Amino acid sequence: MRNIFLLYIPPGNAEAMIHYQDTIRSKVAFERIAPHVAPTLGRKLQQVFGSRPIAVWGSRDSPANRTKFDRMCEGDEILIVEGSTIKLLGRVAGKLVSPPLSVELWKNLRGDVVAGWDLIYFIANSREIDLPFAEFCRLFGYKENLQLRGFTSVMRRRLEAFYAQYDDLYSILISLKQGRGIKEVPEPDAYKAEPIRDEEPSPIPPRDASEHLRMQWLLLKMGRQAGEKVWAPRNDQQRLTSEYNFGDFAETFAAGLDTQVKYIENIDVVWKEEFRIDAAFEIENSTSIYSGLLRFADLTMVAPNTIYPMFIVAPGERRNRVREQLTRPSFRHLGIHEKVRYLSYENVNEIDDFFGGAEAGLSVDVFRAKSEALGVI
Repeated sequence: MRNIFLLYIPPGNAEAMIHYQDTIRSKVAFERIAPHVAPTLGRKLQQVFGSRPIAVWGSRDSPANRTKFDRMCEGDEILIVEGSTIKLLGRVAGKLVSPPLSVELWKNLRGDVVAGWDLIYFIANSREIDLPFAEFCRLFGYKENLQLRGFTSVMRRRLEAFYAQYDDLYSILISLKQGRGIKEVPEPDAYKAEPIRDEEPSPIPPRDASEHLRMQWLLLKMGRQAGEKVWAPRNDQQRLTSEYNFGDFAETFAAGLDTQVKYIENIDVVWKEEFRIDAAFEIENSTSIYSGLLRFADLTMVAPNTIYPMFIVAPGERRNRVREQLTRPSFRHLGIHEKVRYLSYENVNEIDDFFGGAEAGLSVDVFRAKSEALGVI
C-alpha cells in the first residue's frame, strides 16, 4: 500500500511559485542533479527518466518534516496543493538530503540567508491537474474545508479505507477532473470465478502466428520510439528477439505498478512508465476476438478506474467481428465497450511508415487518433 504525501503551498507565496515554475513545470536536466547524488541514485533516476528532465521538489529539514521524509518510499504518491486546489500529482522516484543541491535548485530570491529545502524528492509521472482539493477530501473521509500545513501525509487507517474501496488514486483524480464517474473495486470473490469465460481460442496457424509476431514487433518498436518502456509476455520475448533482433523489454513488468500483475503480464504488448501503464494492445490476427477482450475484462474487474487506452489490433476484415464482440452483454456490463478501441493492421502500418525513424512526435495519442471506438452505441 502506497503512502500519500501532501505538499502545501499557501496562495500568494511568490517564492514557492517561482520555484514551482523552475523545477516542477520546467523540470531540471539530469546534468545539474548528477554532481550532488550518489551513483546508485543517479542510475535509478536515469532508469526512470531516461534523457528527459526531472521534476524536483523539497521541504525544510525540520524534525517533523524529517519524520515524514524518512517514511517516504519509491513509488509513493505525491500531491502538490496550492490553496484549495490540487496543482500536481505524481510518484516519488527517489529522494535525498542535500543542502548543496537545494542551493543549486532554489536560490533565495531575497538574498538573505535562511534554511534551504534540503529534503529533496524527485517526482515521476508528474501531471498538472487543477482539481479542487475538496474532491480528495471526500475520497479519504476528511472535512471538505480541511486546512493543510506544509508537508503532511495521509494516515494509515485512511489509506486502508481508500484502497479497500478503490484501485488507483491517479486514475480516479484524472477521472474526476474530466467529469467522469468512478467505480469501486469488486469483492475478490467476484473475479476469482472468471464467470464470462465461455469460449476457447483456436490454435494459431503458422502463417498467422508470423503476422501476429510482426505486429507485436511493430508495436514494441514504436513504443520505444515514443519513449515508453515496453513489455511482451515472457514466452514471446525470445521469439521476438530471434526473429526481429528486438530485446529492449522492461526488465520487470511489475516495477512500480499497483495493479495485480497476473491480469496484465500476458497482454500482447504493453507500453508503460515506471509507475504507470500508458497503453495495452491485444493482437487478434485470426483467433477469437473474444480471447483478447477477456484479458481486458479481467483487468477492468481488478482495476475498474483504469484510464489508459486498450486496443484490439486486428486486420481490417475483422472490424465487424470486433464490434460484435464488444456489444456482448457481459462486456457491456463491465464497461469494456467504452474502454477498448479497434486499431487496424493497416493503420499500424501507416503510422510506422509515416514516422519511420523519427525521434519525436510519436505517442499514444497518435494511436488513439487512428483507432475507433466501435462498441459505444
